[in-house]
Amino acid sequence: MTSIQPIEPSTTLIPEKNATKTLVVGVLTAIFVIAAPMIIGAAGGNYWVRVLDFAMLYVMLALGLNVVVGFAGLLDLGYIAFYAVGAYTAALLTSPHLSTQFEWIGHIWPNGLHLSYFVVVPIAMGLAALFGVLLGAPTLRLRGDYLAIVTLGFGEIVRIFMNNLDRPINITNGPQGITGVDPVHVAGFSLAQTHTLFGFEFPSVYSYYYLFVLCSLFVIWVCTRLQHSRIGRAWAAIREDEIAAKAMGINTRNVKLLAFAMGASFGGLSGAMFGGFQGFVSPESFTFWESVVVLACVVLGGMGHIPGVILGALLLAIFPEFLRSTMGPLQHWMFGHQIVDTEVIRQLLYGLAMVLIMLYRSEGLWPAPKHEDKIAKLAKRNAKKPVRA
Repeated sequence: MTSIQPIEPSTTLIPEKNATKTLVVGVLTAIFVIAAPMIIGAAGGNYWVRVLDFAMLYVMLALGLNVVVGFAGLLDLGYIAFYAVGAYTAALLTSPHLSTQFEWIGHIWPNGLHLSYFVVVPIAMGLAALFGVLLGAPTLRLRGDYLAIVTLGFGEIVRIFMNNLDRPINITNGPQGITGVDPVHVAGFSLAQTHTLFGFEFPSVYSYYYLFVLCSLFVIWVCTRLQHSRIGRAWAAIREDEIAAKAMGINTRNVKLLAFAMGASFGGLSGAMFGGFQGFVSPESFTFWESVVVLACVVLGGMGHIPGVILGALLLAIFPEFLRSTMGPLQHWMFGHQIVDTEVIRQLLYGLAMVLIMLYRSEGLWPAPKHEDKIAKLAKRNAKKPVRA
């Protein structure tokens, strides 16, 4: 009788993970992330740490949009609306605005609601998810350009509402925005103040950076779990061929609505953090251009690939500020005076860089590895190993 020989792990199509390499990379990445504000602050001051804070907000936004665009293949040009919903929710629930505008609220909370962010953040995420479902429900049969036009209109509608909802009842205070938004407090620890720890001073921009990193890690963890779940595979099936996915028994309606809701909830989280960080919320922060930038983060980094999306968000948040600070001095050094306005050159180089990347790296700077590439790499590695007798 022929005995069944066990299959060696090296001959399977399952890649072997190098635990030591993964641990070393993880530790080095953690050290760099923790030390980044100190290094950048020492080199360029608190301004660049603030830029880093906004970069982390863009990371959360880009990861949320990646759920819709990268995982499910649904083009969304109005994603910034969910960012606005989260920001205004935090502003209304943590400022005196509602108490001054509504007498019955003023009787109950004379100094304003001032709710804790442990309460505000879930409410902001829930409201943003609700708006995501409201956007997704009428667009279930739309694809491509038509879906993009509808989502673009949705984003503009939300911005116009925020800009004009100051009459007849003043809810958003119109174009003047809402001021006096409470900073984030954690167990009596205010992130808006400078704190001293182990003899080192940590300004508010440092504290917010670490908070945003924790929020980003939460979003990354959720996105990773979703991508490798049955829901993630259903999104991938819809992205590749919706008709085939429906024929295989996938409830495309519910799966699409879930994609819109999950992506929107991350936008609401980022918006709530933005409101506490800025202390002021106005419609000017939620223009169509912001939606384009967030979409560019996803496309530039690599749609559907979480590390690539993070890279794209960091680059598009930091690169424009780098150009803003260097173009003026560079012109003075080369010509002795400023020839072209710095903002014009910044926009020109910013657009040129994106065009070149799309021409020569159409799948993004860090695209998701293809299944065929994984198999070819594994086969090549196995071919180099000696054959056992």
